Order: sequence, then C-alpha cells, then structure tokens
Amino acid sequence: MHVNQSVTSVDWPGKAPNEKIVFSWWGVNYGFVKTLGLQLKEGRDFSPAFGTDTVNVLINEEAAKVMGLTTPLNQPITVERNITAKGKIIGVVKNFHLASLHTPIQPLILYLDSQPSWGYTIIRTEPGKTRQAMAAIQKAHQKYNPAFPLEYEFADQDYDNLYRSEILAGQLAGCFAGLAIFISCLGLFGLATYTAEQRTKEIGIRKVLGASVSSIAALLSKDFLKLVLIAIILALPVAWYAMHQWLQNFEYKIDIEWWVLALAALLAVAIALLTVSFQSIKAALANPVKSLRSE
Repeated sequence: MHVNQSVTSVDWPGKAPNEKIVFSWWGVNYGFVKTLGLQLKEGRDFSPAFGTDTVNVLINEEAAKVMGLTTPLNQPITVERNITAKGKIIGVVKNFHLASLHTPIQPLILYLDSQPSWGYTIIRTEPGKTRQAMAAIQKAHQKYNPAFPLEYEFADQDYDNLYRSEILAGQLAGCFAGLAIFISCLGLFGLATYTAEQRTKEIGIRKVLGASVSSIAALLSKDFLKLVLIAIILALPVAWYAMHQWLQNFEYKIDIEWWVLALAALLAVAIALLTVSFQSIKAALANPVKSLRSE
C-alpha cells in the first residue's frame, strides 16, 4: 500500500468549478479492508472478479461528506495525478483515524494498486503466533528481496508512539497525585493527633456527661471536613479548567461530566475521613478518668 500521499485534482458530479479539496490518496491491494478490519457502510471492496476496479475507488464517509454526495455509490469520479483515471465509487468505508486523535479525519480515496513498485505490506497475524509469523516473513523476504534488510513495525507500538507524551503525562500525574495524597494524609493525621491531645479534657468531660463515642468522633472530625470542603470548592474549578484546556489539544474529545468531579470530591472526603477517624475514635474511646485525674 502507498500512504502519506494527497491529491486535489478530483472531479465528481455537482462539484463547484473552483472548489479545491485535499484528499488523502492511498494505493491498496485486494483484501486491504478485510486485513485492517474496516467496515463498509455501503458498496463492496475491490475484487479480482471486476476488471474495472483498476480505475474504481473506495472513499470514506468524510470524503462523501465534503463531496456533498448523499448517494455516493456508483457515482462517476475522475482523479488526475500522474495520469487521469476515470472510474466510479464502488464503496464507502466507515470513517477510521488515519493519524492520532489530535488531528481530524481526512477525506480519503482508496485506489487499487495491485502491482506496486514500492510501499508497505500490512500483515495480520493470528493471536499468539507472532513469532512463527515473523519467521515466515523473514524467510519470504530473504527469498524474494535479499539485497535489502527487512524493516518492520508493530501496529500497537506505532499506536502507542502517537500518544507517548500523553502516556508519560498520565504516569507522572499519577505518581505526583499519589505523593500529594500521602503527604496530605500525613499532615491531616498529625493535625488530628495534635487537636485530640489539646482537647483531651474536653473529651473527658463530654464522656462523663453522657456523650457517645460517635458524637465525640463526629465533633473532632467536622472541623477537618470543613477545611477539606473549602479545599474542594477551590480546587474543582481549577481542575475543570485544566482538564478542559488539555482536551482542546484533541480534535475528537469527550465532555467533562459533572459526576467525574463529584466522584473526585467524594474520594477526597472519604480519604480525609479515613485519615482523621482513626485518631478521633481513639480519643473518643480514651478513659475519661485519666484525662480528668489532674482536675
């Protein structure tokens, strides 16, 4: 197959005289659609049973859209590149990404190049048989093209390379977020310990007067929860803005749902409660006789 080519000299019924659209122009062989697992919206794939397929083309949905063809199947199309090819559209392939999600899907025309002089070969291997497939590929290459080294890439690795910066940013964000949570928990735990120590006698008096363990634990925890809620109120708008700006780097993106931020807030409250509750319950369970002995 031939990729990374483009063409602008394309004519079809209803095209404006001065309209210039850049189409991706790929030369492919029989079985390209099946090998890549693409889906045909309508029409058929290239077939050796149809000799006219040497001038016919497949297009993607985006190409049909920019061409303004509501019924693109069997519409005549003329492409001028090295030579003028007049054929018809025999199929429409559902949109698939030609590059990363940072860029929009380009209008694509696929033409049949059954005897390419250069290009790439796409091979689909069975799961778990990659090693055997590579051995067979190397053997065939050595037989038919021994003068040149075999160069190959795996599709999943190429896909990962498209988002290497995002993957690295996600890993760093996860590490720093975990470190920040750990340090925050240490600070909360230390502050809870100090507060419980300072209010030892108050807790003892409340217990003598009949306060329950749960009420005392809630009394000690609510002050910390107020600070956590204030922090959440301040942090959520900043987090939403940062996520929104980051998503602008992608042509195709999701919307930030409210429940994502709500879930983050609930997790922050839960972590704070778990951190503070241990010391609060410990202080509430303490014997009031010991705390009031000096009184």
